[in-house]
Amino acid sequence: MPDTTTAGAERPRSRWGLPEVRGHTRFLTAGAIDSLGSGLLFAFQVVYFARTTSMSLLEVGLALTVAQLLAIPAPTLFGPLVDRFGPRAVAAAGNLVAGAGFAAYLVAEDFWHVAVLGLIVQVGVSAYWTSYGALVALASTEDNRTRWFGLMQALRNAGVGLGGAIAAAVVGIGGVNWMHWLLVANAVSYLFAAWLLVSWNPAGADPVVEKASEPAEDEGAEPEPEKAGGYRVVLRDQAFMRLVAVNFVFVLSAMVLSVLLAIYIIETLEGIVWLAGVLLTVNTVLVATTQTVISGWVEKHRSSRMIALAAVLNAGAFGLFAAAGLVPAWAMIPALGLAILVYTLAEIIQSPAVSTLSIELAPPALRGRYLAVFQMLSWNVGGALAPALFTTLLSWGRIWPWVVLVALSLLSTLLVRAPRQPATAAA
Repeated sequence: MPDTTTAGAERPRSRWGLPEVRGHTRFLTAGAIDSLGSGLLFAFQVVYFARTTSMSLLEVGLALTVAQLLAIPAPTLFGPLVDRFGPRAVAAAGNLVAGAGFAAYLVAEDFWHVAVLGLIVQVGVSAYWTSYGALVALASTEDNRTRWFGLMQALRNAGVGLGGAIAAAVVGIGGVNWMHWLLVANAVSYLFAAWLLVSWNPAGADPVVEKASEPAEDEGAEPEPEKAGGYRVVLRDQAFMRLVAVNFVFVLSAMVLSVLLAIYIIETLEGIVWLAGVLLTVNTVLVATTQTVISGWVEKHRSSRMIALAAVLNAGAFGLFAAAGLVPAWAMIPALGLAILVYTLAEIIQSPAVSTLSIELAPPALRGRYLAVFQMLSWNVGGALAPALFTTLLSWGRIWPWVVLVALSLLSTLLVRAPRQPATAAA
């Protein structure tokens, strides 16, 4: 995997690790809305359908799982659209689809309603996140891209956390009517986010990002890269596919908080279920408050070195999680506390580094397809696989998930340190 650095010496740097955001307020607001909607989606939809339909909790979970599995290949549909029409148009269309899906939740009554509408929402969300890297490339320049990804990651964590908190408050305090109004508000917010993206004019952005794949006017012009190869070009790009494999491991690592940690703590520390919520809150707050500062440090180093460092830190964190199940009772909580701190540091380092490198490795004319493969094979597949993988490993013993995660994290450093390949080879 090629080593790159995004540091720039000419431009003054914010001590807080913030990029220059002037002219991009609409993009930032749209990103915050999408993150807030994601938080509501993850925390709210299962409870909503369980309380507003005659379906059992098991049926609701199965219907939403079917929707998520069917949505896995969705990025491959959006990649060519991003290359042809630009990321703003595709992301805005995705927000419209997600907003319509949330509004239609109001009339869902049975299994297939939930599965189909859940698929519509997942497809809309997938359109946005497939376009996400290219949107950041529009807002940023090469020398501040890492900071931009750090800022967007901080906004995402804050939005997801706030969305989850709002959903919990509505479920805990309000009744079914409150849930209905929350759905309506969420649907309207997605419509507003779509308008923000369409009306956003990223002045100063590299026009090749959105116009690289426009048809050539000269009849004798060489065929565009996407017409000549399309997704085959992406899949043959070894450097990029190594990055996808590394990010797949990071996605499994990211799923630890939502899938594995609570049940592990229940089995390890009987009677201290609340600790899982505390550790999740610590992670969310630290990412939201320190991501931009650390991203400013990350951009001064080669992306591949930062990715390798994050993988090693993850391995250390998973070793600490495993140790919490083996040490004396008095040391369990300190071990888990130290583990979440190391785990969070790894997350803060790897997120902007991986995102920046994914943009640098993607030829502009094929950026949509590259990011579609990145989204589908790492985020979509990893997110769908993690629950089954972790529960299976837990059935073998509570230490096994951590052993496998340590091994995968360390193995991923070998991919990061593989022989370098020119970033433009795929073009």
